[in-house]
Amino acid sequence: MTSVTFDDAGGLGPLVARLARAGQRLRQADRARPWALDTAVVVLVFALFCVPDLLRATGAVTGGDGPHRLRLALTDLPLPATLALQAGLVLPLLWRRRRPLTTFGIITAVFLLQWSLDAGLRADIALFIALYSLALHGRLRQLPWACAVMAGAMTVVALRVAHAVSVWDALFFLLSTATAALALGLTVRIRRAQLAVLRERAARLEIERDQRGRLAVATERARVAREMHDIVGHNLSVIITLADAGRYATDLAPDRGKEALRLIGDTGRQALGELRRVLGVLRETSDTSPAGPALSPQPGLADIDALCAGVRAAGLEVVYRTAGDVDALDSGVQLTVYRIVQEALTNTLKHAGPDTRVHLAVLVEDASLTIRVRDSGPALLPGPPGEEGHGLVGLRERAALYGGTVSAGPVPGGGWSVQATLDLTPQGGAR
Repeated sequence: MTSVTFDDAGGLGPLVARLARAGQRLRQADRARPWALDTAVVVLVFALFCVPDLLRATGAVTGGDGPHRLRLALTDLPLPATLALQAGLVLPLLWRRRRPLTTFGIITAVFLLQWSLDAGLRADIALFIALYSLALHGRLRQLPWACAVMAGAMTVVALRVAHAVSVWDALFFLLSTATAALALGLTVRIRRAQLAVLRERAARLEIERDQRGRLAVATERARVAREMHDIVGHNLSVIITLADAGRYATDLAPDRGKEALRLIGDTGRQALGELRRVLGVLRETSDTSPAGPALSPQPGLADIDALCAGVRAAGLEVVYRTAGDVDALDSGVQLTVYRIVQEALTNTLKHAGPDTRVHLAVLVEDASLTIRVRDSGPALLPGPPGEEGHGLVGLRERAALYGGTVSAGPVPGGGWSVQATLDLTPQGGAR
């Protein structure tokens, strides 16, 4: 037994695809010219259902379809009356989508007038089209009244043809046709509503995806900006200070000048390595093989000693102490502490001047971590007057990642102080 797929030559796949494309083109044309489809419906109904009755009224065609007794029970109307009733039944279909209830009411009135004259016309199909249009385009609360009116009209027809057809047989046929028209309209309406919901959801998801992408890009840019600021700002400050010191020491103490040049080289290489690490993380690459470039780990608390040594070499006196279980901190917290200390020492180096004493403390107490950096230099706020420097903003952004705060300002007796507090409580945990 062979199986048949939609992709087989001559199968249903190409046919379904062509029908789908044709339906899409029809919907596009309808949106561009909505009156064209309504006119086409009227022309089609007239050609299929009105022309035969007109030919019979003019005598071009004798006899007719249907049982002999049914033809005898109905009245043949003159051509003007037939044409007028057909116009009353068919022309309102031009407004079936814009005014579905009005269209249904007009066609129903003409329909009852026609059957009150004992006349049967093929154009009566317009009443079922109007009911379908009302179910598709009208208000749902109007449907019960329309169904009641439809049932009454079908009863009138069944009673009028009672001499030729059983009333119950006629009612069954007519009400079944009306039910089919109503069900088809509701089915298409529900389907369109579902497609509209799906399209809206797809558009919303696309917007949310774009927003998440832009937010991720903005977050990554802010993170990289903080990293670059910390790396470049600190190391350049150290290099500039060492260069100034080495320039003055070259004539008086050549050994001190050589030492300054060595420290400048070490600081530059360290900055270059950190920059390569940050840029390497940003570089989009699929090379995850061991042969790829190895990136050094992010700095942590263990690197603060080296950081303080570099600052001491630049002329500051740094006193560093820790308290609590600092070794148990995770790498993310350690990186945040390192960057906060780095930024605070950089600001001191730039603004406090030489021969400044700095007290640095990192304290871990229960579920909080406190960083205190206090210097004995002048109380100068980094950045333009009345504005916070980018470094202080970056410190607060870093601390906010752990639910912390940062405060900075002058201290009594002279000097400048920076204090940061981080929340070490795991997310979802209890305090």
